[in-house]
Amino acid sequence: MQQAIEIPDIRQYSGITSDSREVEKGYLFAAIPGVAQNGERYIPQAVERGATGILCRKDWQGELPTGVARIEAENPRHMLALLAEAFYQPSPRHIVAITGTDGKTSTAEFCRQLLEQTGHKAATLGTLGVHSLHYRAPEGFPNTTPDPVVLHRHLQALAKTGVDYVALEASSHGLHQYRLDGVRPEAGVFTTFGADHGDYHPTTEEYFDAKARLFRELLPAGARAVLNADDERIMRLAQPCAERGLEVVTFGRNAKDFRSEKIIPVAEGLLVELNILGKPWEGKLPLYGGFQLMNVLAASAAVWPHLQSHEQYFSLLPALSGVRGRLEKVAVFPQGMPVFVDYAHTAQALKGILLALRPHTAGHLLVVFGCGGDRDRAKRPHMGQVAAELADLAIITDDNPRSEDPASIRAEILAACPEGVEIGDREEAIVYALRCMQEGDVLVVAGKGHETTQLVGRKSVHFNDAEVIRKNIMEIV
Repeated sequence: MQQAIEIPDIRQYSGITSDSREVEKGYLFAAIPGVAQNGERYIPQAVERGATGILCRKDWQGELPTGVARIEAENPRHMLALLAEAFYQPSPRHIVAITGTDGKTSTAEFCRQLLEQTGHKAATLGTLGVHSLHYRAPEGFPNTTPDPVVLHRHLQALAKTGVDYVALEASSHGLHQYRLDGVRPEAGVFTTFGADHGDYHPTTEEYFDAKARLFRELLPAGARAVLNADDERIMRLAQPCAERGLEVVTFGRNAKDFRSEKIIPVAEGLLVELNILGKPWEGKLPLYGGFQLMNVLAASAAVWPHLQSHEQYFSLLPALSGVRGRLEKVAVFPQGMPVFVDYAHTAQALKGILLALRPHTAGHLLVVFGCGGDRDRAKRPHMGQVAAELADLAIITDDNPRSEDPASIRAEILAACPEGVEIGDREEAIVYALRCMQEGDVLVVAGKGHETTQLVGRKSVHFNDAEVIRKNIMEIV
């Protein structure tokens, strides 16, 4: 656990950054040792550009010119997060941090919707950038959880527009790299846990521990720890959370607090029976997939202290809407066959959406998907196996191959999905699937969801699954 440390006076600096190219006169430059780059190499460049302070490791051996302050830290990443929080004030008072392999974006969005519908100004911050009715962010993020300077700059901007409630996504990378250490959430949510990011975390246990930092270290005493009661591994955190003085709240089929008792898939979404803190409710949600109901329950548990009553809460549920690119119905054939897009890029997520759509499928269930290059290779055969077992027709295509050979990626998937149809060009694969559709069928194009580009080699080219589907479905019908 990080111990309390003294924070230098950050107000003397005109800005703060860990990118030497952004340094201006009077800035503090944070020299962060990274995975691919070591920021200490760029200290001379930062000084030349006008930095008057340098954050570095205690054992950095370099010298600084007169007039440039040296701030030493055992853990510069941790210190940078604290300095960024101190520099960018004010900040929204109510923050929910959401971690988990899947469901972070949807859970954050449901938090925002519930709060907005009860009269609060709220925002989400994560994979889709910043989403708020009251603030328009100038750019998105390359990472789910951004650099702490970027994170706190946006939190300050949100606060200045009157937003006081933020649901942010806490990725395993962000937690492991201390990007969130300057945030003091009033609630933390653990949605799901499954295999992912094996390219970064050497073992599953280390991957879990990175996410568990939110509960073991970052949530302050008195905060809510919202845990998935259906996951035994996640529930192991319940006792340590209670011992830290956190309020443990559970959600799921086996939960005592926010419980799902019955789910019936229908054409318009889900008929559900819930038990919320002892009070029953039944009704219809315009969402697809039982996992989306779990995300709703997780969000509900996180923001419950800011809702006025059970009656008010129950009235909000039928008005919830899904997130762009998360099991989003983007088109429907005249004969009624729906086409969905989803961000599922892990075996667990792919399994979830296929299981979710099967009850809505009178005919065949079709899926188009691939796997990203320069990422966790171990999940490729697992995703292939899921598609082989749960879909009636699997079309294997390219996702974001990046620097890898796309054909090699597809081969690793097809090894576990030998009956799959291989079509490398993603648009051709989607068109092929659309032409295969017959009455009663359901198609889901998975892996990219909301994304509007495809990364091939060093190029980023425009590509939007939903656009391709809508364009081609008109030609086919």
